[in-house]
Amino acid sequence: MKIVFMGNPQFAVPSLRKLVESDHDILSVVTNPPKPAGRGKQLIKSPVAECAKELNLPIIETDELKSENFLHTLRDLNGDVFAVVAYRILPKKVINIPLKGAINLHGSLLPKYRGAAPIQWALINGESETGLTTFIIQPKVDKGNILLQKTIKIDQDDNYGSLAEKMSHTGAELLVNTVDRFESENVEPYNQLDSNATMAPKITPALTNISWEKSAKEIHNLIRGLAPFPGARTVLDSKTLKIFKTKYIEENSTNNSGEISNIGKDSFNVQTGKGQLIVLEVQVEGKRRMSAGDFLRGVQLDIGKNLN
Repeated sequence: MKIVFMGNPQFAVPSLRKLVESDHDILSVVTNPPKPAGRGKQLIKSPVAECAKELNLPIIETDELKSENFLHTLRDLNGDVFAVVAYRILPKKVINIPLKGAINLHGSLLPKYRGAAPIQWALINGESETGLTTFIIQPKVDKGNILLQKTIKIDQDDNYGSLAEKMSHTGAELLVNTVDRFESENVEPYNQLDSNATMAPKITPALTNISWEKSAKEIHNLIRGLAPFPGARTVLDSKTLKIFKTKYIEENSTNNSGEISNIGKDSFNVQTGKGQLIVLEVQVEGKRRMSAGDFLRGVQLDIGKNLN
C-alpha cells in the first residue's frame, strides 16, 4: 500500500524503519519543523525527520495541519493509508484524506490509558504489564475502532526510557502486521468499551514534584515513570534534586516523612509516608546526573536532614 507516515519522537523511528523494509511504499514523512534547543538555541530536527533524511524519504515539516497548502499536498500524494505514531491530534480534514483510512499505533492496551503519556502512567500506577494497540483514527482522541493489540510485560527494573525502547520495536512489528492485514482485509475492527477507559494525561511539571507523604512504593513508581525524562524532583539545601533510580523497603525508620533516614556508601534512604526510599541515582541542579555514591562523596548529608 501507499503510505504517508506521521511521527516525531524516537519512539516512532523503529516503525518508520520497519515500514520501509516492508513491501509497502512510503510516499512521504510528516513531522514537526526543527525546534531551537540547548543554550545556543540551535535548530534540532525531530528524530523521525533525521531518520527520514537518512533513508532518503520525502519529508514534510509543518506545524500547520489545517492549512490549505498542507491539505492540498496530502491530497496530491494520493495515499492509501496514513500511519501515525506518536505524532499529534489530526484534524478531521486530514483524517478523511487517505483512501482507506488513518491508522495509529498507541502505547497501551486501549481503552486503558488513553492520552499523551500512556507508558509513563502505566509505570507510575505500578502496572505489571501494558501493551500496544493499532486502531483506526477517528476525530475523538484514542477512541477509534481497534485493529490489533500486543501485551508487553513490565519488568521490575523498567523505567520510562527502557520500556518505551522495548515497546517501540514491538510496536513497529505490530504496525507492519496491521498494515499488511488491513491491505488484505484480514482484520476486523472492533469497538472500544468506553466503560473500561482510563486516562493518561500529559506529564505536567507539578506531577514531577515528589510528595514524601506518599508511600515509598508510590514514589518509586513515580520515579520510574519519569526517568530518564523529565525526572522526579525534590529540594535539598534550596537546590532542585532530581532522582532517577531507586529501590524501596517497607520498613519504617524513626524519622519523619521527607527526612534522610540512613546514609550508606552508595545510597541513602529517605523516610516516606510508608516505608523508606533507597536513592541510587540523582542529579543536583546545575550538575551532571550521577550515582548516589558519587553524590555522597561531594556533599555533607546528615541523618534527619529534610527534603522538601
